[in-house]
Amino acid sequence: MRTIRFILEKEFRQVFRDPAILRMMFIMPIIQLVILPLTANYEVKNVQLAIVDHDKSTYTRQLIQKAAATGYFIIPGSFEAYADAMELVEHDKADIILEIPAGFERSLVKEDQAQVFMAVNAINGAKANIGAAYLNQLIREFNQDIRLRWIQIPRSGMQPTIQTEQRFWFNMHMNYQQFMVPGILVILLTMVGAFLSALNIVKEKEVGTIEQINVTPIKKHHFILGKLIPFWLMGLIVLTLGLTIARLVYGIVPAGNIAVIYAFSAVYLLAVLGLGLLVSTFAQTQQQAMLISFFLMMVFILLGGLYTSIDSMPDWAQWLTKFNPVTYFIEVMRMVVLKGSRLQDILPQLGKVAVFAVVLNAWAIFSYRKRA
Repeated sequence: MRTIRFILEKEFRQVFRDPAILRMMFIMPIIQLVILPLTANYEVKNVQLAIVDHDKSTYTRQLIQKAAATGYFIIPGSFEAYADAMELVEHDKADIILEIPAGFERSLVKEDQAQVFMAVNAINGAKANIGAAYLNQLIREFNQDIRLRWIQIPRSGMQPTIQTEQRFWFNMHMNYQQFMVPGILVILLTMVGAFLSALNIVKEKEVGTIEQINVTPIKKHHFILGKLIPFWLMGLIVLTLGLTIARLVYGIVPAGNIAVIYAFSAVYLLAVLGLGLLVSTFAQTQQQAMLISFFLMMVFILLGGLYTSIDSMPDWAQWLTKFNPVTYFIEVMRMVVLKGSRLQDILPQLGKVAVFAVVLNAWAIFSYRKRA
């Protein structure tokens, strides 16, 4: 125990002597947690909708007014020819063209059907897909309003209609910040833990102090524990800062017990720090450690389920997510923060992350070689 205490004292002094580590550990996560949730938003607004209206009837004016009133579309104008609207698309000043043919209202009244043409700029696939879905839904609602109006006009009594009322559980107002902030906090905690622990042993190699440690009777597991514990404690401090920012800036208060988050985070940090220490045992320079850690972080983020649903991924990618500890922490954070899940609800994820922690730290201890 005295050996570990001396190593811990050395590590804490080394950390607090280096302003770059302190900035990376505390200032960087605070800035990113304030900025990223404001930009990471799945909702698409300000879709530029160019309309080519060949009919110029009452119904087409109502459709255009309905589109403008949604708040999702910006209508730069109504054009006489399709080529004029297409010119806006080519200059990236329009996202969707809606062409309404001549005789639209007449066909709708006499033949009970009419067609419109929609052309979507798919250079930005996500925006095009969501914008087209918005416009399709808008046209369906407009069509339903007209059908109900024509059904009810010839009759003295109102026809029965079915109205649906939707309610969103756990995120009633579909606030993307409540959905994204817990996941972004997980990513920041992972980056801080993995990067700093990966650089730790490598820095000892570069400055030459590792040779002085290797000739001492310190055991390998004592050395790894001495490297791990300081960053484990600081990771919990970063988590506390993140939860505080989430509450003060975004008004996010966990629906569940915050102790469940800390219990899972304590195990998760052991896994992440073990991964960073494992990387540092193989890397010879800080540049190598940073590149390896950056590669692993990109894989973890893309396969973590933060920005894309895991269920929408290909089968091989869904299989890889089972070996991604970030996936389990993001899932647990959303369960506790939004749903109010308890400790027994997250036991499967906790068990898997605990396996990661044991395997990665044991591998790091085994890989570290003391050379006299």
